[in-house]
Amino acid sequence: MYDQIREDTLYIMLYAVVTAIAMLASCYLLLRRANAIAPDITSPIRLRRWTAAFFASFALNHLWYMPILFHISSDDVTMIDLTGGLLDCMTIVPLAIAVLFTMLQDRRRTLWPIAVMLAPVIVADLWCVAARSYALQTVVYVYFLLMCIGLIIYMAHTLGQYDRWLRDNFADLEHKEVWQSFLVLAIIMMVFTIYALTSEGPTYQFAMQVVIVVLIGYLLWRVETLSDLSTPAPPYPRAPETRTPEARTPETRTPDNIGLLLQQHCIDTQLYLQHDLTLAQLAKAIGTNRTYLGQFFSTQGVTYNAYINGLRVGHFVGLYQAATADRHSFTAQQLAQESGFRSYRTFSEAFKRETGQTVTVWMKMQQEPGE
Repeated sequence: MYDQIREDTLYIMLYAVVTAIAMLASCYLLLRRANAIAPDITSPIRLRRWTAAFFASFALNHLWYMPILFHISSDDVTMIDLTGGLLDCMTIVPLAIAVLFTMLQDRRRTLWPIAVMLAPVIVADLWCVAARSYALQTVVYVYFLLMCIGLIIYMAHTLGQYDRWLRDNFADLEHKEVWQSFLVLAIIMMVFTIYALTSEGPTYQFAMQVVIVVLIGYLLWRVETLSDLSTPAPPYPRAPETRTPEARTPETRTPDNIGLLLQQHCIDTQLYLQHDLTLAQLAKAIGTNRTYLGQFFSTQGVTYNAYINGLRVGHFVGLYQAATADRHSFTAQQLAQESGFRSYRTFSEAFKRETGQTVTVWMKMQQEPGE
């Protein structure tokens, strides 16, 4: 396989460029704190560090395999190739899984299960290196494929929990959701694994370099556009004190009283229009804590995200009716922004959930005679 690419100058140049890109991307994430892709977003420091380590492992991996591109003995090629596979399982693979886990910011997940999953592969690769044999490589590939499938199933389940956590704690989900990223990364991982099991030769080698470049670019974008949820936005001040003496007693935390406090200090004051209003900030504004407030929304059968966006949709309807009554010119995008939505896509989704209709259909119905 390697004999065919040693004389390919284009491939050697591509290989060197990919190595440099991986190293530069690693240095960029480690040394630059501010985001170049999305300057207004603060990305998670842990995610930047793990991703930088992942990129560095790619660069070092390329440097390890580089002697194969030159004329060396077949025994040396075998040892470099087998040892490289072992190093991949000890660096690139666990770091890739660590990056996936770190994207989920609801809690810090333990990383020791990664070592348990990879232990059989590492043991098999150690035997291959000691025996200078590829005898177990097919078994290793099959196990690795099954491990990838299991990891994808686990991540799909975990993403469901993470999505619920986001909707229970955040009103705005822009730059917070990650399921699209996991879908793309899962596809890349499966393509890489299946192709490695079924293909070899120059085409395979070129394809892998292209996949690596795409992966580096995608992860750079993902890291720089994902908000750090461990750093809360500046707290909103408490609403003006208008509660009665009875409202200051511990009973204010009962579901009934929390509903009243939400009416007074969230709906009446239009606090829901504030961008990135979190559950904790709203709890502080109404004089309770996030646990009681979260329990209140749970008893109502609604997520915090749905509650806030429901109020925003109602605000949009009010603005629309006032604008049409006064014959003022407007666009749905403008009214959505004034209603607290950062993006029109988020507004459209929330509007359809609340009304069962798209914004366009609903506006046309409002304009029909007799409506």
